[in-house]
Order: sequence, then structure tokens, then C-alpha cells
Amino acid sequence: MTKNTLAAVSLFSGAGGMDVGFVSAGFDVQIANDIDRDACLTYEKNHSGRIIQGDLVGKAHLLKGHEGVDMLFGGPPCQGFSVAGKMDPNDERSKLLLSFFDVVDMLKPTAFVCENVKALAQLDKWSGVRDEVMARASADYNVTMVVLSANDFGVPQKRERVFCIGIHKRRGVLAPAAFDALVCAMLERQKHSAETVQEVIRRMGRAGGEGNAEICNAKITFAKAPVLRKSPYAGMLFNGAGRPLEAKGYASTLPASMGGNKTPIVDEGEIFDGLPSFVESYHKSLMTGKKPREGYAPSRLRRLTVAECLRFQTFPETYQLAGRQSAKYRQIGNAVPSKLAEAVANVARDLLAQDSLIHFAEHLNGMNVAAE
Repeated sequence: MTKNTLAAVSLFSGAGGMDVGFVSAGFDVQIANDIDRDACLTYEKNHSGRIIQGDLVGKAHLLKGHEGVDMLFGGPPCQGFSVAGKMDPNDERSKLLLSFFDVVDMLKPTAFVCENVKALAQLDKWSGVRDEVMARASADYNVTMVVLSANDFGVPQKRERVFCIGIHKRRGVLAPAAFDALVCAMLERQKHSAETVQEVIRRMGRAGGEGNAEICNAKITFAKAPVLRKSPYAGMLFNGAGRPLEAKGYASTLPASMGGNKTPIVDEGEIFDGLPSFVESYHKSLMTGKKPREGYAPSRLRRLTVAECLRFQTFPETYQLAGRQSAKYRQIGNAVPSKLAEAVANVARDLLAQDSLIHFAEHLNGMNVAAE
């Protein structure tokens, strides 16, 4: 198929991180939607497709004309399911997952991709929701639910997410296990290495410099009663939820609450000057029984900038954000990493290119994939 000839509708689009990935994979996003005003303004700065601001519930007519679209994708708000939140089954945002599938029922796309937190796929607490989604989707679609680690797909971040991927049964009906195996085999081919924290930041340059100017001014202070874990990068050595990042590893999941003392911390002395890690040294001293330090941390420690957070989410370097600094951090933290979305979109595109999923699966996996 020619690049960008597959029509798509984007829901819960946010700042457009998932859309970047789908456009890169060859999809033409014709219409998008989000409730956040700043995110919609960001979307308009970076994407050519139309975005509708507001709650689509009860306004399905706004999507009229997009029935039978090739692809419907989106990441409904996950706070109700996330272990980082209250995990409240009655959280109104949890119901938006089912709203996504209401639109699937309405538009009947050839394919859909729905992203959410991995807890939805793994915790017994959400088994009822999981079963409802899978039963509902599998009536008309070959469907699978896979948990992916972003760092396996070129994203310098340890961010795990679940993707529910469906291809309409008019392309062929596979046994559920066969469709699972097919999608997993295709995803394996999308894997590639990611940069480390220090590689990303060295490329960006020191905070405050050209191209990396929008710094986070939240102070870093030593915790009076540190919470110690085996790893220097877990627990709580400093006040606030913004933990230090390991320079030679991947970033932890960037939260939407960044912008203050929940913004992750890096060590410029280690990254740019080759000094031993301050965090590891301080952690070692605490583990041997020395008293915690007081006051401000050394100036070599600072919080991630807006531009760095964009890179850790693999947005394009030219991406522009709208709103105040707190809104920018929130949009970044809420986004689906673009390179992760692109990997999933590449798989969906290749599945859409097949006239017969059965023949394709037999050719790719060399196994009997007849429907059960």
C-alpha cells in the first residue's frame, strides 16, 4: 500500500504522540478528538487533521462520514486502572475505555488499536472489564491484548502499556491463539534498541542551553527520613515523587504530574563531566548507616526539562507544545510514546495489507491457524 493512504480516526488524542506514530506508519488521520484544550492547541500546531475539542459522549454525530474507516485508534484515560492512581472501579474515567468500543461499534473500522496501562491486562481486579472488552470486540474482530515495554521499541523509557489490537473478521477468522501468535511474531520484528538517559541528554546539551531552555525550577532537597531500597534509583532519597534516573539505563515512566517536585532528576556532573554518580554514592553512605544530609542537593542534580521529556517520549525534535509549562509536562506524561505507537501501527498496517489473514499467518508462522 502507498504510504499515508490508510484513513484513520484518533480518539483521546492528547498532544498527538500516538498520532505521530500512526502517521509515520502510513496512516492519514482525518479527524481527532480530546477534551483538553491545551492538548488540542498542541495537536493543531503539529498535525494537519482536524481535532474536535470536547467530550464525544452523546456527540457521535460529529464522526458521521467516517464509517468503515481503515483504522480507529486511541488511548482512553487510564487513571482508574493505573496502579499509580486510586484503582477505583467507579472512577468515571474508567468508563471511557468502553466509550472507545462504543465508537468501534458505530464506525465499524477495518482495524482498531486501543492503548491503556498494563494493569488492565494483568490484574485480577480488572478481569471483569478485560473479559467484557475482549468478548465485545471478538464478536466481529480477531482481537488480542498484548503488554509491551516501550524500551524494546526504541523508546528510552521503561514504560509498559497494554495494546488491544483488532482486525475485522472479513479479512479472515483466526483462532484466538493463532492471532495472538501472529501479532506477537510481527511485533518481534519491530523491536530495536533505545538510547540511554545519558545519550539522550548529551545530545540535548546542558539544561538552559539553546534547544533545551525550558527548565523545571522545582528545588531538589534531601529527604529527612529517606526511604531506602536496594536500588539507588528506587525509594526516596529526596523530597517529592521525582526520583533520580540512572544515567546508563532507561528513564522510568514519565508521569503526567511532572512540572514540580514529581519531575525526574538527572546528574549533569555524571552525564557531562564524567564524575561518579552522586546518587549512587549518597545511597551507599545511607545504606552503611550514615545520617541523611539536609537542605538542598548539589547543583549538579536537576530535573528534566520539557525538551528532554519530549525526547524520552520520542516526539519529533520539532514538536511544539501549547500552554503553560505545567500543561506541557502534563501533555507529555499523558502521551503514548511515538515510537512505540509506530511499532504497533506498522503491525496493523501490514495486517490491513492482507486479503487473507489465514494465508498470511500460515506463511509467516508455518502453522495451522484455522478458526476454532
